Amino acid sequence: MKQSQQTTLRAAVNLTGVGVHSGDEVRIVLHPAEANHGVVFLRTGLPGGRDRLIDARHLTVTATELCTVIGDRQTGAVATIEHLMAALTGLGVDNVLVEIDGPEVPILDGSSAPFIEAIDEVGLALQGSSRRYLKVLKPVRVAQGKAFAELTPNDRAFRLEVEIDFPTSVIGRQSKAIDLSPTTFRRDISRARTFGFMCDVEKLWNAGFALGASLDNTVAIGEDGVMNPEGLRYADEFVRHKILDAVGDLSLAGLPLLGTYRSFCGGHRMNFAVLEALFSNRANYTIVDAGARRETGYAEIGNNIAVPAYAPEVL
Repeated sequence: MKQSQQTTLRAAVNLTGVGVHSGDEVRIVLHPAEANHGVVFLRTGLPGGRDRLIDARHLTVTATELCTVIGDRQTGAVATIEHLMAALTGLGVDNVLVEIDGPEVPILDGSSAPFIEAIDEVGLALQGSSRRYLKVLKPVRVAQGKAFAELTPNDRAFRLEVEIDFPTSVIGRQSKAIDLSPTTFRRDISRARTFGFMCDVEKLWNAGFALGASLDNTVAIGEDGVMNPEGLRYADEFVRHKILDAVGDLSLAGLPLLGTYRSFCGGHRMNFAVLEALFSNRANYTIVDAGARRETGYAEIGNNIAVPAYAPEVL
């Protein structure tokens, strides 16, 4: 069932941690935002005391190597946004201002669960404007070698069907499918952690990545098995985390999706590429207003049409 009204947070939320790639400590504050605001990052602490607003949209993506980055690294960027974006999308949060004083969202425990726990402490509020969905009308597909990602029409829900295949018996071939909702995201996806191979650590360090990675925030895969003493949270935690990443990356469509996403051996780059393919032709999508029967074109996203403001209703 589609959510009919937009939501925001009832109060501000604070989180502090280190960036998995930078290793630097960073603080973020999730602020409530007005209807039709969307998710916007306020990057603070830039040289000269400057701040910068960065829309969480596919148009602002500047890198997809190992993580998703929005904004320009020279004038202000935010990296590793996918776990936070997945938490917001998974819970159905439409409007929030993310204030962040560093270049990377904290990794916390490597999943979306800490963000959800923090948001749950304040709760969500319904807003007076109807929710809008981006509805896939025509199939789009991108491929690179054996890997592919595609979006196809689905009038009922946002469905994800993800399959991975790694040449190690620790992971192997795994697949999972879900219809995204707050219930399924919390239960089946939110606690799945990021993962990496011990054999790649030195190479990543030399390239300036994974400087903040540890067994507290990453599932480490050795030659014979998982290195973390507590083991896995799900038997198929690896494919579940790939779904988590896809939820976060595809939220950069700017509106919640109505469609089916399928991927095989995908990742951040492929997720971004399929969004680019979707938006390459206006015949591929339309906008559905949950509070009305009419459908509108993509050009109306982000317009400044005035809407009535009502007191939030607590969820």
